[in-house]
Amino acid sequence: MVGTLATLFACMAIFIACLGLFGLAAFTAEQRTKEIGVRKVLGASVASIVTLLSKDFVKLVLIAIVISSPIAWYVMNQWLQGFAYKTDISWWVFALAGLLAVGIALLTVSVQSIKAALMNPMKSLRSE
Repeated sequence: MVGTLATLFACMAIFIACLGLFGLAAFTAEQRTKEIGVRKVLGASVASIVTLLSKDFVKLVLIAIVISSPIAWYVMNQWLQGFAYKTDISWWVFALAGLLAVGIALLTVSVQSIKAALMNPMKSLRSE
């Protein structure tokens, strides 16, 4: 029962975080509409525009992982030492969590980035 409840709330937290990240990506793409239009006119590919928009978010996620992993290791280690059968937490747990976080962030941001990269550049450049 407790495990099911914890899984439900974890999934809800990830979903809400993805919505926030999606909104931030949409805002960033909207702010950089003219830049994207100029880059497309000058011959930029869709992949280069998606990389341009995604790398800022990946940097932020990597910084969050670097800050949170030692704190999480310390807290989990202290909590696990309170049990009768002591066990250590492995490094690969944090590596897997970090890879999943980067993957979810890329998946969330890439939807908005691809939409911005496929947009007609003349619409963005004509508006001014």
